[in-house]
Amino acid sequence: MSTENAPSGGTPIRVLLADDERLVRSGFRLLLDVEDDIEVVGEATTGAEAVEQVRVTRPDVVLMDIRMPKLDGIQATSEIARTVGLHQVRVLILTTYETDAYVFEALQAGASGFLLKDAGPAELLHAIRVVAAGEALLAPRITRRLIAQFTAARTVTKASEDRLAVLTQREREVLALVGQGLSNDEIGAELFLSPATARTHVSHAMGKLGARDRAQLVVIAFQTGLVSPLTGDAHPRVPPERRHFPRP
Repeated sequence: MSTENAPSGGTPIRVLLADDERLVRSGFRLLLDVEDDIEVVGEATTGAEAVEQVRVTRPDVVLMDIRMPKLDGIQATSEIARTVGLHQVRVLILTTYETDAYVFEALQAGASGFLLKDAGPAELLHAIRVVAAGEALLAPRITRRLIAQFTAARTVTKASEDRLAVLTQREREVLALVGQGLSNDEIGAELFLSPATARTHVSHAMGKLGARDRAQLVVIAFQTGLVSPLTGDAHPRVPPERRHFPRP
């Protein structure tokens, strides 16, 4: 790997590949090895091995398959997220399984992103860089389907209302838009706020709700029923492909 185009400071993004299929790992490595700002630091074939490799190699990002022996990807993600000293490691789930439950469980476990394996090379590289920067990302069509399913199935409970009681009305509005994948700039445009003000509201919501990052805010938005179903283009000023979860 060349380092001439590596990030400032000369430190590339350290990536661990966790997938039980050798061909999949080889394909990812071929793609990533030619990128100047990305370095593959290890591979794992089981969830348990992924957790151990994370402890040893300290990657910035783990590309994690969901279905692996010993520990599945979600269990491995949860183990990484709750291990002292590993909370800065970002997990990007890559899978062929588009089941909504997998997505929600992965986010609850601490994943920072979720992409399908049919994503193109450019989309995958973008996702790695976004997640490594401390942001969170979901494939747009997964976001839309999650919103539709959880809105249809939800019942707003008193516990949900109590959890949101700490937020101001504006913070609730911002949380709902975070759940739909809008960036701070897009939230500002939607609510006629400056991006800096939108960022402040997001930070306040994270602090009040005890959220680790924006991915956790997405989970809370689903759990509490704040997210509305997307019918067509609910936010015409925001193209779906631009919807991701930037850091606060």
